Amino acid sequence: MEFFGFTLFGSLTGGSLLAVAAVIFVVGLVLTIKGGDWFVDSASWFAEATGIPKFVVGATVVSFATTLPELLVSVRAAMNGSAQLAIGNAVGSVTANTTLIMGVSLVAMAGLVNRKSFSLKGGLLMAAVIGLTVLSLSGSLPTWSAYILWAIFLIFMISNLLEGKKAAGSDEIDSYEKKEVPSKIFFFILGTASIVFGAEFLVSSGKTIASSMGISETIIGFTVIALGTSLPELVTTLTAIRKKESSLSVGNIIGANIIDTTLILPLCAVINGTPLPVERVNLVFDFPVCIAACAVAVVPTIIQGKFKKWQGFALLTIYVGYMALLILNETGVVALG
Repeated sequence: MEFFGFTLFGSLTGGSLLAVAAVIFVVGLVLTIKGGDWFVDSASWFAEATGIPKFVVGATVVSFATTLPELLVSVRAAMNGSAQLAIGNAVGSVTANTTLIMGVSLVAMAGLVNRKSFSLKGGLLMAAVIGLTVLSLSGSLPTWSAYILWAIFLIFMISNLLEGKKAAGSDEIDSYEKKEVPSKIFFFILGTASIVFGAEFLVSSGKTIASSMGISETIIGFTVIALGTSLPELVTTLTAIRKKESSLSVGNIIGANIIDTTLILPLCAVINGTPLPVERVNLVFDFPVCIAACAVAVVPTIIQGKFKKWQGFALLTIYVGYMALLILNETGVVALG
């Protein structure tokens, strides 16, 4: 069983390994659920105490925390010479975040948005995924393209900082709330760590349990691993829904997607030192689906100034169709490339 790339319990086999995997699965489940509570509560408190909009907090602080596992994995892959996997993983993550996680969020809790704030960030997300597609049309993502994508990330961060500064300018944390700052920071860090480690425990033990049941690696890859890579965002979203913090959830998803495409991918390209190869299936299938999903989530919302439940159902439909075609392609029933 592997944890963060290290093999543990290698001497265990059969029933013993399955029992250990089951225990670790339960521990991972408890860590992610409880970590999600601590994480969302502390982030929500920070937004309310400072006056910074929860959408902005979700798009910055929360997004950085939930994309931390992917950042570490991608950088490690680039340093080990496996950066060619980065594009497929990043685009697939953006698609999963938008179709599955935002889809669930909108079906459960659609609502109004700050049109000005959302328009800019939604526009930057569309620019990022379309720009990434155009830059990759030659069959690879050039190293110099990192600076174009970083420019989008810089605009995103500056807009958030300015919006946060403007919103917090008239509000100061009172003396009572100041006493809570250390504990809130502690629980934010604890919640982040719990989600990260809990997700790793769930994925690793889930793979072991699935393998012992004779489930193929292909199915495991498209279910357990696919869900595991998006688990931090999913846990944050489900917790936010339960606590009725929809702005925090949507901000997290938008921010995580922008970070995936404009920070993590360029960083991998620079570390790799050579253009990142882009497979034909990425260009003809993965990228168009990603753009379509982001368009469904962003364009109607900018026009209407609010989310609609139909967007959530449409995104979930795209997710089911996308995953079905991926599995059919992997098993040879259809050819996407």
